[in-house]
Amino acid sequence: MASPIDWKISARDGEARCGILRTRRSEIETPVFMPVGTQGALKGVRFEWLEDEMDARIILANTYHLFLRPGVEIIRELGGLHRFSSWNRSLLTDSGGFQVFSLTELRKLTEDGVEFRSHIDGTKYFLSPEVSMEIQAALGSDIVMVFDECPPGDAGVDATRKSLELTARWAQRSKDRFHQLQRDGADAGRRPEFDEHQRQALFGIIQGAGHLDLRSESLARTVEIGFDGYAIGGLSVGEEKSVMYEVLDHLAPQMPVEAPRYLMGVGTPEDLIEGVNCGVDMFDCVIPTRNGRTGSAFTSRGKLNIRNAKFARDEGPLDPNCPCSVCRRYSLGYLRHLYQVGEMNAAILISHHNVAFFLDTMRKVRSAIREGKFQEFRRRFLAGLKENGAESV
Repeated sequence: MASPIDWKISARDGEARCGILRTRRSEIETPVFMPVGTQGALKGVRFEWLEDEMDARIILANTYHLFLRPGVEIIRELGGLHRFSSWNRSLLTDSGGFQVFSLTELRKLTEDGVEFRSHIDGTKYFLSPEVSMEIQAALGSDIVMVFDECPPGDAGVDATRKSLELTARWAQRSKDRFHQLQRDGADAGRRPEFDEHQRQALFGIIQGAGHLDLRSESLARTVEIGFDGYAIGGLSVGEEKSVMYEVLDHLAPQMPVEAPRYLMGVGTPEDLIEGVNCGVDMFDCVIPTRNGRTGSAFTSRGKLNIRNAKFARDEGPLDPNCPCSVCRRYSLGYLRHLYQVGEMNAAILISHHNVAFFLDTMRKVRSAIREGKFQEFRRRFLAGLKENGAESV
């Protein structure tokens, strides 16, 4: 069966690589940052801005949250998540595993799956590899993630091995159910004009916490099952930053060259640059909008706290090096005023800038790789984040 995605590497600079990832809905240049639309929308950022100004080709939506509200049946009846939300470019959905396993006091784990209580109203639900695949088929996303268990970042060897074994068994079950659903025509995202190969893609997930030998074992077992792409899960979940970078440096270069590599839930601008340096192609994180809602702006000079009184009379933009519409029009002083008086536009405008900054940073990364100047760019970019005494929030 032909692959549902077309993936080609167009340039390399050390381990860093540029590529083109074609799904059934869009052509995505990598390395790419995927903005997170947890509930089927980016908080405070309209799709028109993502499409027309930022040219985002792919976003992420959350299986767990959409499963709870509005529910699978409603989204299926309304034609899948693309049609429901009006987002017509690529969508990646996570499996719900990370969210469920974060409900430590509200869940019961067995070989079959996870029984949990909703964080909203306490209603009891059940998620398994099969149920997760069924939900993601109803959502009709273009890239589907297997259902996995995510151990804590500081998990010991025995607990991590037990989790790894379960994740491997669940990966096979996810793949089996996924292909059955494709054969049954359950994919709500299919269009009449799509060819046979233009189906959903399925990515596997590598676990192993901070244990390098278990990471390698998880990778080997996941590749043996075989997927369209491979993700690194279980990082940025409480471990030290140095542990995350050690895992990336060890694992990413071992991952299949001929498939896209995805680092899940990561991260800061620094994390993106270091991930690319290790050979990662895809990233997602909620922090551009989450930080935007609390008055924190990411800039080429580091992170700024808009609440700081020193910005009250500042006529300059959030970032003089940012081409986004917020930086072209609004001053720091004005944005601070909006935030201080509780004006909702403060969160909207800072979130807009943050997402634009992340996407523009990845454009610059791709350009540097194509020119063979990524290490020079990396040094300059990381040094810039420490300039001007910019605050860390």
